[in-house]
Amino acid sequence: MQTEQELKEIVRQKYSEIALQEKETNAASCCGSTCCSTEVYNIMSDDYTQLNGYNPDADLGLGCGLPTQFAKIKKGNTVIDLGSGAGNDCFIARAEAGEEGKIIGIDFTLAMIDKARANAEKLGYNNVEFRQGDIENIPVTANTADVIVSNCVLNLVPNKDAVIKDIYRVLKPGGHFSISDVVL
Repeated sequence: MQTEQELKEIVRQKYSEIALQEKETNAASCCGSTCCSTEVYNIMSDDYTQLNGYNPDADLGLGCGLPTQFAKIKKGNTVIDLGSGAGNDCFIARAEAGEEGKIIGIDFTLAMIDKARANAEKLGYNNVEFRQGDIENIPVTANTADVIVSNCVLNLVPNKDAVIKDIYRVLKPGGHFSISDVVL
């Protein structure tokens, strides 16, 4: 049996590799969005391309849903994306929160943070930032977020209880979260 730290290191190494791969390669992997049949169940193949804020450079094909679609993000909201990858959900959230909102992406893989920051810089987004950190101990002050989203990341975290507790810590009173993930 592997320890939590060993499991985290496996995930970190794999996602560091994924950050450097093409979307088509990622989509065909076990973590990609095209691995499952769409004949009956199509939760793993949700299409982001028509959403405001979509950026193909930030879409690595790794999501398993559209958490921002159900997050009820409002103009001016502070939104945190747990496991932000190359920034796709952050850029979708920014389209909803507007220029007056603030978007914070958290990822523990430096290669993903670098890719996300490059994407934000290319888009000229001053209100989207990316922080390296573990979502079991979110590197954000308490009572900061109006909304938290996460797309197919919590299944990779060994200590889900710690993540949920920290979500509640960083949410403002009355804040909420929208998570899309694999349950099986």
